[in-house]
Amino acid sequence: MLEVDKILRYEERCQRIQTGALLFGPTGDRLFAETLEKRPGFVGRIDFIHKINITSLFEVCCDTNPNFDTGKAVWYPSHMVFDYSDEDISLYEIKFITEDDIAVSWQKWENHSGIPVALTLRVQAELCQTKQEKDGVFFLETPKTFHGFRVGAAVCTNINLENMPQGFIVEPGKSVEFIVGAAAVNLEAETCSNAIQKIKSYLKQASSEEQFQLHERKYGDFFQNAPSFECSDKILNHTWMYRWFLLRHCMAKPNFGYLQHTVEYEGRSHKVSKVPFERKGWEFTKLIPLSTPLHLTDLRWHTDWEQAHEITRSFFSTADENGIARTAYVHEYGKPYANYMVWAVYRLYLIDGDLDFVREMLPAMIRFVEGHVKAYGNPADLLQIEEVHQRTGKEYQPSYWYFHRDENGEYPKNPKDSSRYTPLKRVDRSVYHYLNLKGLSAMCRLTGDRERGRKYRQMAERLSTEINEKMWDPETDFYYDLHFQTDEKAMVKNIVGIYPYWAEIAGNREKKGILRLFDQQHFATGSAFASVSRECPAYRPMGSWMGNFIKGRDGCVWCGPSWPYTTGIALDAAARQSKQEGHIYDNEFGKFLRQYCIQHFRDGVLERPYLVEHYNAETGEPLSDDADYNHSYWLDLVITHVCGLEAGEQELTIDPIDIGLKYFKLDGVNIRGRRYGVFYSKDRDRKHLGLEKGFTVTRDGETIFHSEQLTKTILPLE
Repeated sequence: MLEVDKILRYEERCQRIQTGALLFGPTGDRLFAETLEKRPGFVGRIDFIHKINITSLFEVCCDTNPNFDTGKAVWYPSHMVFDYSDEDISLYEIKFITEDDIAVSWQKWENHSGIPVALTLRVQAELCQTKQEKDGVFFLETPKTFHGFRVGAAVCTNINLENMPQGFIVEPGKSVEFIVGAAAVNLEAETCSNAIQKIKSYLKQASSEEQFQLHERKYGDFFQNAPSFECSDKILNHTWMYRWFLLRHCMAKPNFGYLQHTVEYEGRSHKVSKVPFERKGWEFTKLIPLSTPLHLTDLRWHTDWEQAHEITRSFFSTADENGIARTAYVHEYGKPYANYMVWAVYRLYLIDGDLDFVREMLPAMIRFVEGHVKAYGNPADLLQIEEVHQRTGKEYQPSYWYFHRDENGEYPKNPKDSSRYTPLKRVDRSVYHYLNLKGLSAMCRLTGDRERGRKYRQMAERLSTEINEKMWDPETDFYYDLHFQTDEKAMVKNIVGIYPYWAEIAGNREKKGILRLFDQQHFATGSAFASVSRECPAYRPMGSWMGNFIKGRDGCVWCGPSWPYTTGIALDAAARQSKQEGHIYDNEFGKFLRQYCIQHFRDGVLERPYLVEHYNAETGEPLSDDADYNHSYWLDLVITHVCGLEAGEQELTIDPIDIGLKYFKLDGVNIRGRRYGVFYSKDRDRKHLGLEKGFTVTRDGETIFHSEQLTKTILPLE
């Protein structure tokens, strides 16, 4: 069994708010299942590229009418096991989706009744057409979806379930084993014949067990090509594996329309209608530019850098007339969101060293940065103005309404009245812009365009000065959003006030502001970190506006709840500030990193991996049910800060943060074609783990640094 399957195994893994809706782990390039019912086969809500809710690909029916709801389902990242038994029959089923979009059900039935039992194959789905082709193949076809494509699925078995009018007969005391498969295709680019050939070829290749083993190996390749990490704290070990699963689970290759390259989705969850082919609600299975750089921040550590290159190509391919990336489906573009994608690409370069890829993307990155100057800039300074509060991904943060409070300091009761909130020079947009300018400057210089490199460096330096001079308040020791015209501070401590520490632009005067992050009266409210300070009158940790659930219980409201998106960035900021000041905040970093880890598991139980979009900032209760949500980073925090490995252009800095681990092992980190490892054993040799006492760094298996304790060192990159 794959290691990822052993660690993340989860019995009866269902959506919290939909009883019996089984979540499903493996995904193809385009085919995936959000939820399945407890039935033999693929019945539930099944999707292709985007959310379309096919109700069934196929089902195997038994004439004894078993109550499959009483069966037991076990979720694994690579497959699902369904086990059922009653007085008549037993069923053991393994189901999975292959990388090339084949839904496979491997079933073993046993008849322990005294009479013959009939099994039949049913291929039908709501609003879809089914026809039977020759050689026992069924073809299921969806109507044209609102995304502009139709899905076809060729369904077949390796025994004659479909050719006998009375069904396949299992005699008393006998058993039968078979595979049913459905090969899905995009009928705007492929044909019915393509799907039929695909499924018939698949069923001829090998035995059922061999097919499953082949799927496991292919699925496991992604994890084999990721660095390995193990430490003395189980919650970090489980989170490590779960975060790699999230990247694999949310990766798709639409290869159609506006999405010709690999994309990382924010999730494959359920904030849309479950009615087949109805477009209603918010969908996460699309390219969302807000989250793509967060994905890239973690994915850059995977040894297959082409995946990171592909999601970068996808991102910039969605550019509007100003060069600014937009949300994208295969058939239409949506809104842009604030992000730090150019900086993320530069940090990818620091790992892969691929200047050819930088040259390929440089024109798009220049247009992107210049587009932000044009679209979000202003004549007075380089600070970025946001007029639509949703576009920074942090909608309903109270600073937008600060200038419309009444004489008692109360915020407007109706935040949806656009006349009652004010555009702002935002800290988050401005910090993103600073990082993008800084990264673009470096990449221009590295590719020989020194003039542009100098221009963008000077802009970045000016912007960092303006952030510190205009947004910093020395009386309250914090960074604030500004009125877009007057530069008056909106005196609301939003979590984005921590971003300047993440960008490492805070000076000695501003260094005390990081303490607000660790303060129970501000952001350290119990489940790190609140999205707005507890002192704000609009603070609501459970997610509402002044007590009113304006977007429902699960809606996105940034006036209190804890969001993994900003928690990861805030922890990065805390680590960087700690290192700047002699590691004085290492304990705080470790404490809140573990709070962040706990959010990855339902009820804090390690056997229940289940990250969602946002949480009650005091209790840690999940406020949404979008399982396996993917709009944050975590792996980079462990590699860069816990293990201390950070690549520059010419040197490798190793500067670990001591979070109280007895030992850790990080191995298989590919930096510019060389394999690095970082190993630590605090108080003794741990020969059973292959560790000697002290702190060791290796390159291609050879020790290049050793110390008796965790310490900082700088080594040349070779």
